[in-house]
Amino acid sequence: MFKEVMCMDGLRIENVVASSSLGSKIDLNNASSVLDGSEYDPEKFPGLVYRTRSPKTSILLFSSGKVVCTGGKTFDDANNSVNMLKTMLNGNGIDTSDEIEVKVQNIVASFGLGHTLNLNSVAITLGLDRVEYEPEQFPGLVYRPRDCNVVLLLFGSGNMVCTGAKDIESLEKAIELVREELGKAGLFH
Repeated sequence: MFKEVMCMDGLRIENVVASSSLGSKIDLNNASSVLDGSEYDPEKFPGLVYRTRSPKTSILLFSSGKVVCTGGKTFDDANNSVNMLKTMLNGNGIDTSDEIEVKVQNIVASFGLGHTLNLNSVAITLGLDRVEYEPEQFPGLVYRPRDCNVVLLLFGSGNMVCTGAKDIESLEKAIELVREELGKAGLFH
């Protein structure tokens, strides 16, 4: 799907959250016994937690067979981690579907605009209908660009965190939109 090197300059993928289904119910007590280092305490959390080393991800496995993978930097990280889990389970007598599909649910990225921002001016310029800014509660401004599912957290330093995208193109589109709007308004310092 994507690799970090294909991103626009300065865009850094921090976390890829993906989901999948192993296609059948999983006995988590049994899975816990075959996945070294896994954590399963159903009184605290209904899923099993398994951390992979390479790629470095965390996998949540539920008895329904549903899987959530976090911590990867690319789709391949998430895909490889889920497929590694499937292989380990199958190799220890725990059946799963032959074919599984891993889907990106959320990409979290960071980007530096290269300019400081006056967030009060940004809030007014971008429109109060698309902005949440309460500096007493949180030092960043939450911006939801039109026609885009990405949410941007802008900081006075000019750094931003992007979340909500399911692909790199959506991230890049949201960044270009905000750069264009801020540039046209003369808000880069």
